[in-house]
Amino acid sequence: MTYPIRPIDESEFPVYSQVLEEAFGWAPHPAMIERAKAETEFDRTLAAFDGDQMAGVTSVYSFTMTVPGGQLPVAGVTAVSVLPSHRRRGVLSALMRRQLSDIRERGEPVAALYASESLIYGRYGYGRASTSLPFRIDTRRSAFVRNAPQDPSLRIRVAKPAQVREELEKLFAAVVMRRPGRYERNAHHWTGILADEEADQAGRGPLRAILAEDDQGVRGYALFRIKSSWDENDIPAGTLMLGELEAADPAAYALLWRNVLDRDLVTRVETYGRPVDDPLIALLADQRQVRARWADELWVRVVEVDRALSARSYAAPVDVVIEVEDDVCPWNARRWRLTADLTGATCKPVDDEPDVTLPVAALGSAYLGDGMLGEQLQAGLLREHTAGVVHRLATAMSWSPRPWTGLVF
Repeated sequence: MTYPIRPIDESEFPVYSQVLEEAFGWAPHPAMIERAKAETEFDRTLAAFDGDQMAGVTSVYSFTMTVPGGQLPVAGVTAVSVLPSHRRRGVLSALMRRQLSDIRERGEPVAALYASESLIYGRYGYGRASTSLPFRIDTRRSAFVRNAPQDPSLRIRVAKPAQVREELEKLFAAVVMRRPGRYERNAHHWTGILADEEADQAGRGPLRAILAEDDQGVRGYALFRIKSSWDENDIPAGTLMLGELEAADPAAYALLWRNVLDRDLVTRVETYGRPVDDPLIALLADQRQVRARWADELWVRVVEVDRALSARSYAAPVDVVIEVEDDVCPWNARRWRLTADLTGATCKPVDDEPDVTLPVAALGSAYLGDGMLGEQLQAGLLREHTAGVVHRLATAMSWSPRPWTGLVF
């Protein structure tokens, strides 16, 4: 069957929301629905119809995202949903293909998403491009190394998050370009981050903020909630759930973490997800106290190979002919010569013999600097025609710090 697809208008938002609720099995609070409506880009929100029934939806946020060496317009794909009654009938495939075509027409060479189910998006050319590290720490065993940075000019200020919004926004804008995968935040993003309705608290307590500052201004902040608890012997056993911790320099970063870990009546700090190379790990005297689990985070889709590969920087020189396999975006399915050094990069179509043949998802996984090209070669998922070329390509596309987004969209 074929399903007509078109952008929705604002009057159709209630039906659109119902599709999301059915597909995800949730019942969001009305305040959350209104926030979602306020940030929806209706001209980028597609619906597939079965007659008069809205059977599936997907949407896009227009982002400016940090990539290795700079920033790039990126399509933030979200709200991918199909009614349970219309699964496995081609609705999702039709929506994803139409969306990628629209993204290309908009001039965005890269798309990115958070995957509710990681099995889905590889078949549409997305590759896992960053990793999140949710972890917990026993605060009683969280001493820092002796040479942890300190700055006597720094002090901690406790504040109501909503009252220091402007200072939080300014600090984040100053650090957003330091790590690939992060994106510039608009007013709607900050409204969601600082939301503190009962539904946002979910039994975890009100949102709290601390700021690290000196006489020149704010150098970092942390946002968190505290769930108070006592054990059977009336010993404090509270849990601090860290939402965000951002800092402009190592001393501010260390001071914020120390204050979070030393909070009275708290015995455990939990994070929803941090970078796999979080500097906190190096600060801890006993790194075994980081009880972590691995989680995939951002998935990236290279929409236009030439524009995407020439728009980022590379960690080492490379000259390679890449044969790209892409049955969803056929304009990518050909051979490309990527030539890059520390001054810039070009990527052009060629008819030369390839050095490597790979699926477009492999490029997406490596795009932000954290791909597993070597592992995929060893798994037999890439075909290397010139010995050693995958290692050289992987080295060139690697980046430090490692990519991480930190805010689900």
